[in-house]
Amino acid sequence: MSAVATVVPQTTATGPRLAWLRDRGMGASILVAALSAGFGVVLVETTVYIGAVLQADPFIGDSETLAVVVALLSFLLTAVAMYVAAIVTANTFSTIIAGRTRQIALMRLIGATARSQRAEVGRQGLVVGVIGAAVGLVVGVIVAAIGVQIGAQLVPNPPKGFTIAQPFIVLPVVGVALTTWVAAWAGSRRVLTVTPLQAIGGAVERSHDEVSGTPRRHVGTWILLITGAALLAAGVVVGLVTPLGVVIAFVGGVLSFTGLAMGSVLFMPPVLRLVGRMFGSGATARLAAENALRYPERSSRMAIGVVMGVTLVTMFAVALESAKKLMMQQTPEKMPPGFFAPFDAFGNIMMVLVAVSAVIAAVGLVNLLTIGVVQRRRELGLLRAIGLSNTQVRRMVLLEATHITVAATITGLVLGVVYGWIAAQSVLGSVPTLPDYTPAGLVAPAVPWIPVVVIIVATAVLTLVAAATPTRLATRVAPVEALAAD
Repeated sequence: MSAVATVVPQTTATGPRLAWLRDRGMGASILVAALSAGFGVVLVETTVYIGAVLQADPFIGDSETLAVVVALLSFLLTAVAMYVAAIVTANTFSTIIAGRTRQIALMRLIGATARSQRAEVGRQGLVVGVIGAAVGLVVGVIVAAIGVQIGAQLVPNPPKGFTIAQPFIVLPVVGVALTTWVAAWAGSRRVLTVTPLQAIGGAVERSHDEVSGTPRRHVGTWILLITGAALLAAGVVVGLVTPLGVVIAFVGGVLSFTGLAMGSVLFMPPVLRLVGRMFGSGATARLAAENALRYPERSSRMAIGVVMGVTLVTMFAVALESAKKLMMQQTPEKMPPGFFAPFDAFGNIMMVLVAVSAVIAAVGLVNLLTIGVVQRRRELGLLRAIGLSNTQVRRMVLLEATHITVAATITGLVLGVVYGWIAAQSVLGSVPTLPDYTPAGLVAPAVPWIPVVVIIVATAVLTLVAAATPTRLATRVAPVEALAAD
């Protein structure tokens, strides 16, 4: 019964037993929720403050168009951050559940049902979401208060009587808590497939053969992909008539990328296999490449967060650069220096805001890599027992992280260019152009190379940071102790 007794504190989210919050991965999940909630609070406060500044301006005080545009951008960016956080949280809980397979099976042996176990995981997700949202609320309000004080020194006509106690800041806070709860519920669906017999085994992740042998579970993926692709095409076509085509394209983008995220286990292995050939034929490199492919669910969960971050940043960069290029084509005369400075400033601000979502995705990668190494103690112990040195094990873990981030970066860049062009096309296709004021029609995508280089460098740094803790953990346990671990 001692083995069962160690399970109960980890799967109880009520009463005084919150020891599961110390499980590896939970802290990072709280951080993800806090980042999302804090980002939403800051955006809401910024939107309201900008609206108050515009109303205080003696020239444009009666115009609310810009305030509406800023409010719409605030809503969209908050929604994007919550979307990224939801996928990262779902992947984190999926990985945690994979590591608890034997513990859940033990609970099934003593009478617990699969649905009760899943409900327990859902309650854990709700607790994580509430804690993270509360922390994000406090931090977001503090950052907003500091920003208001700075804005009062920079704005010519600062609004009088502005308060940071805005009622709408509750929306992102409640949204993040509920999103985390739903994401944990979605990520725990594997609990329903755990059988009591697995209590005597050590299986953690499903292998490539097990994943590829269940095609029915991917029906939803294909429905989302096909529907999303159709809406993306419709957005491009409607964009030739009206800029409202971007709304259709936005919905198509969300659906299609959700399909890609759900079906990442189908689409990422071929990219991982292609990238793995770049690592050479050395023993350590081959082990790293095979590890990334042997359990495609684990590798795909790690990769999809980076894919999201790179896709978002690249998409906004391509869309803004394409719009700028179209504007330059409409001005045959040479523009004076600084003509596009406001446009570039707006683009830089947008890139910084979008980068917050990329940071959330990066936290997810670090978290999943660390959990993965902890769950593979037996495997790493066996490798050390058969002769691999600490240096070789560290190098293998680093190469695995590099393998995943390189594949994710390539995928994200390609998707970002495609989504960015569709966004620009759906907005700009109907814009009148000189000299005859005819619609712009098809707009060629423009790729800004500086942001692309920044993305590549950032992912390289992310690889080193993400692999720091796992490589240290990989060599901390003695081979005999690792082989004896559950």
